[in-house]
Amino acid sequence: MSDVRGWIGERVPVSIDAVAAMSNEPVPHHLKRWWFALGGTPAYLFVVQIVTGVLLAFYYQPAPQTAYESVRYITEEAAFGWYLRGLHKWGATLMIAAVVLHQMRVFFTGAYRKPRELNWMIGMTLLVCTLMLGFTGYSLVFEQLSYWGATVGANISDTVPVVGPLMKQVLLGGDTYNDRTLSRFFILHGAVLPVLLILVLMMHIGLVRLLGVTELEFEGEDPKTAKPFNFFPEHFYTELIIGLTLMILLSALAVLVPVEMGPRADPQVTPEVIKPEWFFYVAFRWLKLFSGTTAMLTQGFIVFVMFGWPFIDAWLVRRFKYAEISVWIGVAGASAIMGLTMWEALVAH
Repeated sequence: MSDVRGWIGERVPVSIDAVAAMSNEPVPHHLKRWWFALGGTPAYLFVVQIVTGVLLAFYYQPAPQTAYESVRYITEEAAFGWYLRGLHKWGATLMIAAVVLHQMRVFFTGAYRKPRELNWMIGMTLLVCTLMLGFTGYSLVFEQLSYWGATVGANISDTVPVVGPLMKQVLLGGDTYNDRTLSRFFILHGAVLPVLLILVLMMHIGLVRLLGVTELEFEGEDPKTAKPFNFFPEHFYTELIIGLTLMILLSALAVLVPVEMGPRADPQVTPEVIKPEWFFYVAFRWLKLFSGTTAMLTQGFIVFVMFGWPFIDAWLVRRFKYAEISVWIGVAGASAIMGLTMWEALVAH
């Protein structure tokens, strides 16, 4: 091994010990609790999505004439195709849930405050990218709901003032769903959004390394025992256990709740019930409560507020002299989101 290490060292003059020391940063004690270590969960699931997505792409054909049949072949005939599709489907669901939970943890612990405002905004960008990956992904199957979901999504974007019509044209490749639409969704889902997400994720991790993880203190905890610990091997073992648990969970879901084929898309027949995936229930219910333009403007304003929340929070704390005011606003906002989501899930149409 020493000869191999020496041979590599001559040709790649990088000190392995220096790299190990640089990467082995002290980790705050509260990350011994797995529910505070959710940051690595979306990254792990993203790797699962990349691997399964590449394998599925070998068979998928992004055209209205071939898309449905290629997905049916993957699901019913290709060796372990049903399993890979199940991993990809459930991996997407868990990835979106993990990103949302991670953002909620950061919000309710105030980990977005100075000097981490920029990283909060980067995290919000990751959340938006993840949601767009989910939207473009379920639109590729060319089932009734995926076809009409893409159509409704494009029509909704058309209501955005000024840029709406251009957004619809870019998304569909025309005024209506056509032969170019699926290829655009496929490129967005398989290339543009993943590359963008990787770049933003690198920025996110880079800032975490530069600024460190926000240290949390808990009532009744002895500061003498609650000391930081090394990333290797302690925290690495925690992340490894989480990853293995997720793989078991994904496999169980893929086997016990397999993804099935829905009716093939028919542009001439509008389904009686059109609903998006669960992560867009809140936006869909909001659209039903308000007119198109009003709904889009208000949702856009809410997203804008979320991006700029670290600065709004700083103003609120200065104004009201109450450090926990954002917690109560967050509780109200999360309750509203869960309420609208459950409302949309329970209604028949």
